[in-house]
Amino acid sequence: MAIKIAKPISEFEVVSPNTPESTPEQPEVPALVANTDGLPNNVVQMHEKVERPETLVGSTYKIKTPLSDHALYVTINDIVLNPQTPYEKRRPFEIFINSKNMDHFQWIVALTRIISAVFRKGGDVTFLVEELRSVFDPQGGYFKPGGKYMPSLVAEIGDAIDSHMRMIGMIQDESLDEHQQKFIDQKRREFEDHSQSASAVTNTVSESPAFPPESRLCLKCQTKAAVLLDGCMTCLNCGDSKCG
Repeated sequence: MAIKIAKPISEFEVVSPNTPESTPEQPEVPALVANTDGLPNNVVQMHEKVERPETLVGSTYKIKTPLSDHALYVTINDIVLNPQTPYEKRRPFEIFINSKNMDHFQWIVALTRIISAVFRKGGDVTFLVEELRSVFDPQGGYFKPGGKYMPSLVAEIGDAIDSHMRMIGMIQDESLDEHQQKFIDQKRREFEDHSQSASAVTNTVSESPAFPPESRLCLKCQTKAAVLLDGCMTCLNCGDSKCG
């Protein structure tokens, strides 16, 4: 069978019976980085070799506790990875804590350097929140406005980190379902009406109007919001119930 050559011959090769057949070139497929959910290798992930840019985006959180006359200011700076791409995300890069109170200066400086080093390591750093929240002060904790219990000043710093991670999307909020939220709202209104009538009789004002004064401490969200509903302790803040 004759083959018509329509284009000039640019190169040629003599084929012998022992020459292996050549396979057509396949298009190059971008390599994937291990354990990155199938992201292309040109997507920058947070790791300790990422250099600090000149400017970082940050947020400052004020912590005022009954343990000190001076407030603490927690500043968390974020680095923006893969800016202006579909893979853009903010990740915490460093943390600073400042206060006029110099009683805890040494361990606060040490804590900020260790937390900043963990941030720069990359990976899932959300475990820091639970680790800091599990630190208890041997002299006892305190209740924040709204009834949330703080076991220590370190736990309060962990709470500030948790708020920041939720703001940048590293921790997702676990919201209550519609039926559970309606049930809690209904029971909360009943308790509020009961509390108002009791206050009118005794001429007393509740110190924590957010939840009923007879509420107990919820072991899940550490908020003084657990009440007895239908023979079962139920938290009016997070919906945790011993009855499931």
